[in-house]
Amino acid sequence: MARAAGEPAQSGAVEERILDAAAKVVGLIRAAVAEARRFPDLAASVSRMAIEQVTEAVAHLLGELAEPDKLPAFAADRRAATARHFLDLILLPMLMRALFGECLTALRAEVAPHVARTVAFFLAACRQGGTG
Repeated sequence: MARAAGEPAQSGAVEERILDAAAKVVGLIRAAVAEARRFPDLAASVSRMAIEQVTEAVAHLLGELAEPDKLPAFAADRRAATARHFLDLILLPMLMRALFGECLTALRAEVAPHVARTVAFFLAACRQGGTG
C-alpha cells in the first residue's frame, strides 16, 4: 500500500526515516513551485499540506528519538517547533537558490546530498544542546 506524502517510512533507523520524510517534502515543494504559475491555488494547497504532513511526521520521529536521548529539543512540548526548524533548514536554501535562478538541473542533483548533510547537522546540533 502506498504511503501518504509526509508519512514516514515504517522501518529503518529514525535518522533514515527523517531523511526519507525530508526528501519527500523537498520533492513535493519543488513540484508545487514548478506548477505555481499554471495552478497557483493548487500549488499553494500542495505546499501547505506537504509541510503540515511532514512537520507532523518529523515531530513523531523526533518523539522516537526523545526516549533514549532525553534531548530538550525533542520534548513533547517542543517537537513541533523543532520539526519546523528542521524543515526550514531543509527547504529554504534550495528554494532560495531556485528562486534566484540557479540551474534547476544542478539543484535537483544536490537535493539528496543537501538533505543528508542537513539531517546529520540537525541531529548533531540537537544532541549538543540545541533546542527547538
